[in-house]
Amino acid sequence: MASTGGMTVDGGDLLRYAEYAPKTTVRSDADIDRRLGGTLIAVGLGVAAAGFAGRYAFQLWKPLGQVFSETVRKMPSSAFSSYYKGGFEQKMSKREASLILGISPASTKAKVREAHRRIMVLNHPDKGGSPYLAAKINEAKDLMDKDTRR
Repeated sequence: MASTGGMTVDGGDLLRYAEYAPKTTVRSDADIDRRLGGTLIAVGLGVAAAGFAGRYAFQLWKPLGQVFSETVRKMPSSAFSSYYKGGFEQKMSKREASLILGISPASTKAKVREAHRRIMVLNHPDKGGSPYLAAKINEAKDLMDKDTRR
């Protein structure tokens, strides 16, 4: 009688099942404690490494932050703004009118009308805009209309 893989083969080709003992998946308490301990140690080392890396980054960031803030303070504030800085001139010039409307000084009447309409919609006194700004926008349109061609 030959034995193969937990089964016995008889001479008459009859298969008889031998006793089969299933593998147990039950772990002992010592094995569970060992694996849990290893996991906790790995997590603790990871947290400690993150803490040390963060401390190093904050120590490194302090001088870099000072250099960065000094550089930003030295830069002119108007460099970041697309708006015209300064007040209005006593008598409006064509340059100032084109800056107010946001168009080229050599724009056509159609472009002047379109720019005036777009800006007046945003700054109309009936919609909460300033009457002074609305007057300046109208003055800019009148000046540009007078000086531009069709």
